[in-house]
Amino acid sequence: MKQYKYKIGGLQYDVTIDSIKGNIAQVEVNGIPFEVEMQGSTLVEEDLPTQAAADAPAAAPAAAQPAAPAAAPAAAPAAGPGEGAPVKAPLPGVVAKILVAMGQSVKKGETVLVLEAMKMENNITAECDGKVTGICVAAGDSVMEGTTLITIG
Repeated sequence: MKQYKYKIGGLQYDVTIDSIKGNIAQVEVNGIPFEVEMQGSTLVEEDLPTQAAADAPAAAPAAAQPAAPAAAPAAAPAAGPGEGAPVKAPLPGVVAKILVAMGQSVKKGETVLVLEAMKMENNITAECDGKVTGICVAAGDSVMEGTTLITIG
C-alpha cells in the first residue's frame, strides 16, 4: 500500500494505491475505493516509491487522475500530523484561519482554528490541554467531515 498527495485543479486529493495487478490498480481517493484501469503504463507495485510525495509523483498519475474528479477535496498537510489527540473537522468546510502554531500550548476549549461552512465561521476548539504537535491543514484548504485538522499531545 502506497500513499500519495495530489493537487489537481487546486484541489487536494489523498490517494492510496492498495494493489496493482496487471493494468488494474485498486486505489482509494479521499477514502473512496476505485478500480482504475491504467492504459499505456508498465507500473508495478515494486516501482512505487515508499514515501508519500507532496505533489503528484511522475510514476503514478495514471492511477489517480481518472478517479480524482469523482472524489471530494481533502486536507493538505501543512506541517503534518503529530503524536496526540486529533482535532477533527465536525463538518465539511474551508479552513479560514489557523490560530495556533507548532509547539504552542493550548487549553481545553481554546479556539485553535476557524472553519467556514455554509457562509458561517465555526470556531474549532481544543478537546484537551497540551501542545500542538501537528498542523495537518493550511488556510484555504477544503476539508471533509472527520478530517484531522490539528493534533494536540
